[in-house]
Amino acid sequence: MTVRHEGLTVDWLGYATLRIAGGDSVVYTDPGRYGILTGEWEPYEDDVGHPPATDYRAEDADIVCVTHVHHYDPDGIERVANEETTIVAFEGIDGRDVERDLPPIVDLPYEVRQVGSKEHLTVGDVPIWTTPAHNEPDGPHTLPDGTPYHPEGFGCGFMVAVDGTRVYYPGDSDVLPGHRTLDTSLFCPPIGPRATMDRREAAALAATIEPRLVLPVHYNTFSNLEADSREFAADVAEAGVPVVLDEK
Repeated sequence: MTVRHEGLTVDWLGYATLRIAGGDSVVYTDPGRYGILTGEWEPYEDDVGHPPATDYRAEDADIVCVTHVHHYDPDGIERVANEETTIVAFEGIDGRDVERDLPPIVDLPYEVRQVGSKEHLTVGDVPIWTTPAHNEPDGPHTLPDGTPYHPEGFGCGFMVAVDGTRVYYPGDSDVLPGHRTLDTSLFCPPIGPRATMDRREAAALAATIEPRLVLPVHYNTFSNLEADSREFAADVAEAGVPVVLDEK
């Protein structure tokens, strides 16, 4: 399903991948991982998320935003990028991951701009802001030994203003104090319960910041990301905020 909002065309391609298209600019967040752009992804058996296109290779990105190393996929970037694409990546991404051996993102054949977690830059005619993205050490999203899945300084979220419309994707994060003062038109929160804000936390944040539309992402790709998107939508709608679900 394609979402049209204030002149933008927005697609959730699965997991953490969004395509945000305006009149002159196309922005992707976290393209790839787990075969979601190759058709090799086998969705969780009760998945209700929009399935990815088989062998997706649009190569139409003006900008690719990468939040952290878990979502860094060189193949996914290649499938959406072209020689004019600019990669905006969190500065901590160097290719090292527990499970994967990847080239440093700065070695990819594109312009790469590394950013911290509290920055403002403009790429082409698209303003971009970054926000902190992490799990609190004393919060609910930690490993059995109490270590956060995403410690502070591990990644960032992205707000992009395409044709003047602000779209916000928080990345893999708890709800953090700075999130509650954001001004965004389209809010795309993760609602999988394991390593990010869950559906209840994301719904409460949506009620606080009051975007014009909410599109939840990063859920039901795997069993440990199972979330009831309809209950999420009901909670958000109760606060008077419109929600769209990208579902079969």
